Amino acid sequence: MATFFMFGKYSPQSVKEISEKRTRQVMEIVQDFGGEIREMYAVLGAYDVVMIVDFANMEEALKVSVAISQALGISFSTLPAIRIEEFDRLIGNR
Repeated sequence: MATFFMFGKYSPQSVKEISEKRTRQVMEIVQDFGGEIREMYAVLGAYDVVMIVDFANMEEALKVSVAISQALGISFSTLPAIRIEEFDRLIGNR
């Protein structure tokens, strides 16, 4: 599994629909595509929600990002991430 940070922004309409039910819908969409949410946070600033999610590959992350946007009006910037220890092993000493 690969880790992705998903930074979400509510549309004006989706702000009106914030609820536990919609959070469950997000979780179900992620699970339907084989993903696993590790953490989910509401944040202030440029984004409204941040999720740390594991997916099998980039294609699944992309599908989820689009599916959530289409179904719930939350657009995502989705970034792949690796633990810093793995980064150091791959890139260090070059």
